[in-house]
Amino acid sequence: MNTPHTPSPGLSHAYRASLLWFPDHRSHQVHFESDGLLVTTVGEDGLSRISAMGPHALLHAAHADVPTTDWRGRWIAPGFVDMHIHYAQTDVIASPADGLLPWLNNYTFPQETRFADPVHAREVARFYFDELMRNGVTTALTFATAHTASVDALFEEAQRRQLRMIGGRVLQDRHSPEGLRDASAQQSLYETEQLIARWHGTDRLGYAITPRFAPTSSEAQLRGAGELAASHPSVWVQTHVAENADEIRWVAELFPQSRSYLGVYEDMGLLRQRSVYAHCLHLDADDRALMAERGATAAVCPTSNLFLDSGFFNFEQAQSHQLLHGLASDVGGGTSFSPFHTMHAAYTVARQSAGKNGHSLSAEHLWWLHTAGAALALDLGGVVGNLAVGCEADFVVLNPAATPLLARRTAAADSLQEQLFAMIVLGDDRLIDTVVVNGFKAPKSP
Repeated sequence: MNTPHTPSPGLSHAYRASLLWFPDHRSHQVHFESDGLLVTTVGEDGLSRISAMGPHALLHAAHADVPTTDWRGRWIAPGFVDMHIHYAQTDVIASPADGLLPWLNNYTFPQETRFADPVHAREVARFYFDELMRNGVTTALTFATAHTASVDALFEEAQRRQLRMIGGRVLQDRHSPEGLRDASAQQSLYETEQLIARWHGTDRLGYAITPRFAPTSSEAQLRGAGELAASHPSVWVQTHVAENADEIRWVAELFPQSRSYLGVYEDMGLLRQRSVYAHCLHLDADDRALMAERGATAAVCPTSNLFLDSGFFNFEQAQSHQLLHGLASDVGGGTSFSPFHTMHAAYTVARQSAGKNGHSLSAEHLWWLHTAGAALALDLGGVVGNLAVGCEADFVVLNPAATPLLARRTAAADSLQEQLFAMIVLGDDRLIDTVVVNGFKAPKSP
């Protein structure tokens, strides 16, 4: 694979196509321009941002001297944002299991021990990013493993591709197998601080303090992680909460002094803005209110929750508590890298979680939850996940006629909503024609 271009400050490029975007990244009201022009310009910091967008008829004269790519017949849309994914579980996807804890013990933990080897970590990182690009995911919050080599491999490959990515070394100093279990809480926290210094804020990279989940960390490790989070307020925190009934019972036994599973993290200083909690299936009203008050957010993983029979995320209750949330693949528990599969599963889950009357998420709301809404939940609203002026130039080019069935259905649609919904239900990586990262076309995955 070729190395991406080095952007030159002041360089502009224009793209003519249909445009899909959210005028306000806090709202899921989508806008569409059938014949649009989008212009990107490289800043002094080397980042390519959207400098103009709107109807081609209104903008083309002012940008007549800008080199233009003509993608008429295609749609330009924001790059997808995946709020929770494990790159080290790429080779675990589609592994059968009776539930979360057996799946971890039988498949995930053995696979993750291999990431002590930098050569293996680099090979998987390359494949992982190829899959993200194939599926139009341009930003993700990623778990590595309990090995420094796994984090370096992740960030080195993301840096080479000029991606905006967030990740972190997994903290787990108990109830973990040899080869993954940290030698001590102190050593794991020291390594985490070194990784923050090395990678956080380097180019487009961000660091996330990453306890795997409460049962695999001692109180000393969790408290230390909270202290690190307090001393580095711009880093993220990522972990899991309230995914599975067996896991919740286990947490109650290990931390009897805490009010709830979420309360464990609150007691350890890990509940704050830029804290992202995967799953959040079995929270009560007090938990949801506390998360919203602290500014913590939920990463919703519908394909994983269905696959592992963990439960249904209640979108209606999350909205009523003003709990910020967005969509995530959770590969390898999740069954697909495709945002379309994730959005389709989220639609199904929302219908199931709200009782007999159901709760339908509109196509534009689903799309928002995987783009601008997910970016907002990661505290990156207005940075990625949208096509607004000032956003970084990460976007996808969609072919609404990518398959015969999709072409037939989108052509017959009576509205934009119908077209978007058809793409969600019928779409996969074939719908992604091109991916643009930092203003340049990403190389095609093999």
